[in-house]
Amino acid sequence: MTTGGKLNSKYSTIIMSARIILQLFAIIILFILHWYSSLFFQTVFLHRYASHQMFTMSKTWERIFFFCTFLTQGSSFLNPRAYAILHRLHHKYSDTKNDPHSPIFSKNIIKLNLNTIKHYESVRLNKKDYSKYDTDVPRWPSLEKISDHWITRLSFVVFYSLIYLKFSTANWQYALLPIHFIMGPLHGSIVNWCGHRYGYTNDKKTKDNSKNTLPVDFLMMGELFQNNHHSNPSKMKFSRRWFELDPGYIAAKILSKINILRIKNA
Repeated sequence: MTTGGKLNSKYSTIIMSARIILQLFAIIILFILHWYSSLFFQTVFLHRYASHQMFTMSKTWERIFFFCTFLTQGSSFLNPRAYAILHRLHHKYSDTKNDPHSPIFSKNIIKLNLNTIKHYESVRLNKKDYSKYDTDVPRWPSLEKISDHWITRLSFVVFYSLIYLKFSTANWQYALLPIHFIMGPLHGSIVNWCGHRYGYTNDKKTKDNSKNTLPVDFLMMGELFQNNHHSNPSKMKFSRRWFELDPGYIAAKILSKINILRIKNA
């Protein structure tokens, strides 16, 4: 092989290696972006707004947040009304037999999720009278109907899969795909299970088993400060002590600074 041929072969190898590395980073970046964008709209829109009305926003911004929640949760979109009612029931009956998702009455996380699904579907399909908890929840009937259709959910699954087919560089990366498919419920499952089982308490007077799982909640954007939250459910800021960090609150505070939302009780 000539010197020029060796150089071309060397450069081809370098370019191919660089392409594989870039594709690897593309998958990792995609996963991180989907994790945190979905989580942002769950903690800010579904939890702090729809469930607790911790802040106000215009109808236009409510629709934007609603649509972005649908877009980021995709195949696992959680209906805001059903989410809010289920969460209000959770606070009312926290860690009792009537709690729709307490780990105290579930032997494992699978049974917890099955019980949550049962109650979620009951609310979504109005199998019982939930009018007592059905106040001031964001609604968008047409989008709710579209988002709940199996074709819509399957379309997101296909979309995620095509991206992985395009950018994946190793078979192990496909193991991340199921997480994209169930992103919304997965976030809730982590919080419901860990937030009422593992960690420390700041307020020992709460009548449930809520815990603060992470002092700096980089994983769930503040959602794992369950003990702090259950101690004062209307307070927008979930962190309490000097070393605790609530990224969800920080994000909401920034949005309030630019007049997108107005926080009631910081």
